[in-house]
Amino acid sequence: MARAALRLAAASILAIGAATAAERPRAVIKAPHYGDSLFHFFQQRYFTAVTNLMVSQHFERLPGHEDEAEILRGGLFLSYGLHKEAGRIFADLIEKGAPPAVRDRAWFYLAKIRYQRGLLAEAEEAIGRIAGKLPPELEEERVLLAANLLMARGEYAAAAQTLAAVKEGAGLYARFNLGVALIKSGDVARGTALLDEVGRAKAEDEEYRSLRDKANLALGFAALQGDDPARARGYLERVRLSGMLANKALLGFGWAAAGLKQPRAALVPWTELAARTPADAAVLEAKLAVPYALAELGAFGQALDGYKEAIAVFERETSHLDESIAAIRAGKLLAGLLERNPGEEMGWFWSIEHLPDMPHSGHLAQVLAQHEFQEAFKNWRDLVFLDRNLRQWQDKLGALHDMLANRRRAFAERLPAVRERERELGIDALERRHAELSAEFARAAERADGLGLADTRELELLARIDAARAVLERHAGDAELEEARERLRRVIGALAWQLAQQFPVRAWEAKKGLREIETGLAEARARHQRLAQAQREEPARFDRFAARIEELDRRVQALLPRVAELAAAQQAHVQELAVAELERQKVRLAHYANQARFAVAQIYDRANLAQEANRAPAQ
Repeated sequence: MARAALRLAAASILAIGAATAAERPRAVIKAPHYGDSLFHFFQQRYFTAVTNLMVSQHFERLPGHEDEAEILRGGLFLSYGLHKEAGRIFADLIEKGAPPAVRDRAWFYLAKIRYQRGLLAEAEEAIGRIAGKLPPELEEERVLLAANLLMARGEYAAAAQTLAAVKEGAGLYARFNLGVALIKSGDVARGTALLDEVGRAKAEDEEYRSLRDKANLALGFAALQGDDPARARGYLERVRLSGMLANKALLGFGWAAAGLKQPRAALVPWTELAARTPADAAVLEAKLAVPYALAELGAFGQALDGYKEAIAVFERETSHLDESIAAIRAGKLLAGLLERNPGEEMGWFWSIEHLPDMPHSGHLAQVLAQHEFQEAFKNWRDLVFLDRNLRQWQDKLGALHDMLANRRRAFAERLPAVRERERELGIDALERRHAELSAEFARAAERADGLGLADTRELELLARIDAARAVLERHAGDAELEEARERLRRVIGALAWQLAQQFPVRAWEAKKGLREIETGLAEARARHQRLAQAQREEPARFDRFAARIEELDRRVQALLPRVAELAAAQQAHVQELAVAELERQKVRLAHYANQARFAVAQIYDRANLAQEANRAPAQ
């Protein structure tokens, strides 16, 4: 049941985090940071999910998913047992007017939190605020919660009526819980019938088969307590011989046969049970039950041997328990559990799958079955994770401090060279030259002066023309140079015509070039301003980062001894819980041993009385 409860709780947390998104068309996650948190969430990395989510909320990176993110955060807090913080989140969502579907889920989880904290009236008020239907996986739980609240007020009839609403189509776990609730509400017949239905149901996997065994076992022992061994045997026959509850079922089946005055039939299950590992309480009781049945059959010699063997087993098992207690107090249990059940992160849904190497690991079954031990161990494991996480951050903060020092040093070293290159660039002079060129172009464009846009070759040609003209002017009266003058005139005309023809194209290219120069100068000026801003702000930014790193380092340094102290105290608490269970087993063994010794004494008394009775006629 513990694992099943965790599975259902995990499904509930998934529902509050993802149901809102699931009700919309697919691919609606528009904020990448929210999608990143959901990815870690569905990978069961809940600590990473909640920390990333809170960072994204702090920097307002979740547009369009604010309410969904709050629900997910509240659900994760609830999964870690942070009921007060989760309740505050849900209450805030309700107060600010979240959408109906979100509001109903918030009311439900607020009611659940209040119920867990014993605030029954407040829980009833919250559950009464749910206006619509919740998703199917939550609706059954809502009805069960409402019924539990009614039973807490003693209104069993109303609770039974409420529970009847989810009987049809309910899952196997829900029907099992309903049966138990009906019996507690006083409707034993209906509750028994419902548990009987669960005990006969088809089970698809090991988890549900175990639940079915539990229902049959509960019915069987209830029938034994009601002095109906025949019906008890019928229920107990359904329990699997290879299941986790097989030992208890065999023990109960034997007592059912004994109740029917069939000690020989009782020997069959008890003998099978007594041969199993003695770490189970049912096996230890069978060690007494077998010689009891033999004595009922009149086989006093065999019964005497059986009781003596049981006493030896009890003494040996007591010694084994002492060894296990010593190993637990030496820290081997918790260290072994952590080593054999590694987890990437802390988490409320993490469960123990593998037993550690211990002197007698069979003793751990009863220890690990305790809900109190499981929760206390998770708290200790989470503290160990937090200690490791804080130490990792201690190392990371040292690395960040070194990185910041390197950045500060690099900034100081590169700044003079950057300033020198900026001075060499001469942005002011370039801007003045750009202004002159722009003015020159404007004048040329205004006059449509092709000469103003002449290229280098054409300017050289004009210089040669001027030189030739000067020569011809010095020899103005020379008739032999008339042909040269005509050729020069034609060249001047051709060049003027070429400049006039090329003016539009060259004017466009010049304008384009001036714009490119203007863009380049603007970019250079912006870089200059950014450089000036960096010179003013970067040292202060370095100082802020340094102060933040120092503050975080102080917080980590303050938290480390506190977490270590809490972890040590929690470890001692968990170990004492385990030791207390083993001590209870020792007390039970002592009780069994006393029973066996008393039975041995009774057998000797019977033998003595028989001998005296035989001697009496002879005298």
